[in-house]
Amino acid sequence: MTPDELYAELKARLEKAFTPEETAEIDKAFRVAREAHKAQLRYSGQPYIIHPIAVSNILLDLGMDAQSIEAALLHDTVEDTDITLDYIKHEFGADVAALVDGVTKLGKVPLSNREEQQAENIRKMLLAMSHDIRVIIIKLADRIHNMRTLNFMAPQKRRDIALETLEIYAPIAHRLGIRPAKEELEDLAIRFLDPIAYKEIEDNLKRLSKSRLDFLESMENKIRDRITGVVKEPTIEGRIKSVHGIYRKMYMQNKNFAEIYDVYAIRIIVDSVIDCYNCLG
Repeated sequence: MTPDELYAELKARLEKAFTPEETAEIDKAFRVAREAHKAQLRYSGQPYIIHPIAVSNILLDLGMDAQSIEAALLHDTVEDTDITLDYIKHEFGADVAALVDGVTKLGKVPLSNREEQQAENIRKMLLAMSHDIRVIIIKLADRIHNMRTLNFMAPQKRRDIALETLEIYAPIAHRLGIRPAKEELEDLAIRFLDPIAYKEIEDNLKRLSKSRLDFLESMENKIRDRITGVVKEPTIEGRIKSVHGIYRKMYMQNKNFAEIYDVYAIRIIVDSVIDCYNCLG
């Protein structure tokens, strides 16, 4: 698909999420970013603007606001093109300019030291630098798309970025409570750090596909029947464990996939602590 076709798909989603005025500002940000990046290509050979569009889609999935989407479309313009921060502030306002500036500064933090304490210090520093939490969330979305397209980079570079993702960015997503981002970053990191193990786990999960869905649905129904009347309107969510979660169990406990018995997880969310204890019986 062309960048314009990809943006048309994004815009259809934007129009459902934002006001016409907000969508118009995002349109403007797209036009500026497309023009600024017009001579640039990704490692894949695709037009660079595809990356900001993808980051915007990820942020939309996370429920982020219109300013975050504008900043996502513009997030590489200051560092990689002739666009200035003053221009962004003039055209899109101080808040969007601050988001772009924050993402640009985070991108300049050296992340080469892999000692655990140093990794923790880096995580704290990145969070502290993000005076607006939206900055770090945009950076996480940026990293997710870069990880999705990491196969176009050189092997050693892939490993370095994957390790950085596993040790720095996935824990930040966990700390912020963004489980989908955390799990995708972890899984993508394992895909490049240990591709053989990743494929083994992925293949096993695919074989379980139909049976696991039936099992989870059955368990959800049984739990719902059991606690109906005990608590009011519980939320019951069944899910399969992530590749990374299974990987850790297999390799930390020296087990094969068949020996991992907690592949499934069910979450029950209730309104109060009292309801939680009532569910437990």
